[in-house]
Amino acid sequence: MQFTAWSMLLDFCIMSGLLFIAQMMRSKIKFLQNYYIPSSLVAGFLGLFGGPQFLDILPFSNQTGSYAYLLVCVLFAGIFLGKQEKFNLKETVNKVGDTFLINMSSEFMCFGLACLLGGILVKIFFPNVFVEISVLLPSGFMGGHGYAAAIGGTLNTLLNRTDGVVIGQTFATIGLLVGIFGGIICINYATRKRATKLIESIGSLPEECKTGMIPVEKRQTMGDETVHPMAMDPLAWHIGLILMTTGIGFAIYSFYKQYFPNIEVPLMCVAMLVGVVIQGILNKIGYGSYVDKRVIDRIGSGVTDYLVAFGVATIQVSVVLDFIGPILVLCIIGTAWPVILVFYVARKLFRNFWFERSIFIFGYITGVVAVGVTLLRIVDPEMKSGTLDDFGTAYTLQSIIELFLITMVPVFCVSIGVIPIGAVLTTIALGMLLLCKIKYGSYSLPMDALRPGEAEIIGRK
Repeated sequence: MQFTAWSMLLDFCIMSGLLFIAQMMRSKIKFLQNYYIPSSLVAGFLGLFGGPQFLDILPFSNQTGSYAYLLVCVLFAGIFLGKQEKFNLKETVNKVGDTFLINMSSEFMCFGLACLLGGILVKIFFPNVFVEISVLLPSGFMGGHGYAAAIGGTLNTLLNRTDGVVIGQTFATIGLLVGIFGGIICINYATRKRATKLIESIGSLPEECKTGMIPVEKRQTMGDETVHPMAMDPLAWHIGLILMTTGIGFAIYSFYKQYFPNIEVPLMCVAMLVGVVIQGILNKIGYGSYVDKRVIDRIGSGVTDYLVAFGVATIQVSVVLDFIGPILVLCIIGTAWPVILVFYVARKLFRNFWFERSIFIFGYITGVVAVGVTLLRIVDPEMKSGTLDDFGTAYTLQSIIELFLITMVPVFCVSIGVIPIGAVLTTIALGMLLLCKIKYGSYSLPMDALRPGEAEIIGRK
């Protein structure tokens, strides 16, 4: 059937219906509530089983598989829109240096071990499989469906393949499940060992976190109206900025590809850089404050919900089965490192609230930041540990390096080789951990021992 504008609209209408059904299910089904399963993930599975590969009752078009990468380009276009604060490197290092080094090293190690160990294992045990599959593991585990689509799309372009995004989405889906279920297993173990300082047993989040429905008295504003509705609707203003940025990024990408076809700068990276330039211009001419970062972020979160849903719904089961061996081997690597990080590395290096801080990292290097926040809120319901505040401060610098990883690592893996790049990234990660130990010290204490500053916060002697 010919793909038309109506086909695309119908695809999004169907997925919107599935997201609605998934949210209703989340509000009623205890299993989904108790394990904090995202509605977008549920909608994706509904789309997968209702789609052409199983029941074939949902009339999706034959282009739904391309939406994940297109949506991630839109997501990246808005990353820097609305940012006006200036970054102070010295202040960041002094305040949250250990958080930055541990967080950043964990991400480098995700890529490093996947490329180094994963690349070696794929070469030995699966010689007929393209070795670059190993870089798709951290793209899904560390960055979720957005980064998986980004790196998968880049590999498709560089290697002239069509299965990169599908495999990346598979890793992202498995990663989300590992993050949620694995995180809760870690929390149960830590509470038995009295490693959690702010709860004595695994508690429950507020009811709205479980059901997904916020009562009237707890609702907050999504953002400010920065333009008057008589001139232009504020939401249209912000959506328009993001889509304009995406469009300019695509135009620049298409233009340079005509003259430099062998040089690959991923489209989402170009769109992100265009967003930096546009926000810089707006700040310069005095219009920067008319872009509300909260609204931009909410639009980005909405795009992510559709991205996850379409990503899961369009996983090609036949492709997954073709690569099931290397996928399982790589997932073992992807799961082992976060567990080691929590109970060995972070336990020794974090100055205080080591488990609360490390379980947050566990969540976002197996799934997404939202999974990390969910796990953190279970063990730190009143946010006394300072984990989120420190992460927010450190992430200003961390995000820049992270985007370099996402955009350039797959390019280097193809041009230089997966195993050499893995060795370099692993070395950088180890260097960061060593620097953290030298500058901030290390601890060899029992899991339940109090650390400096904790007693004052939790009121325990």
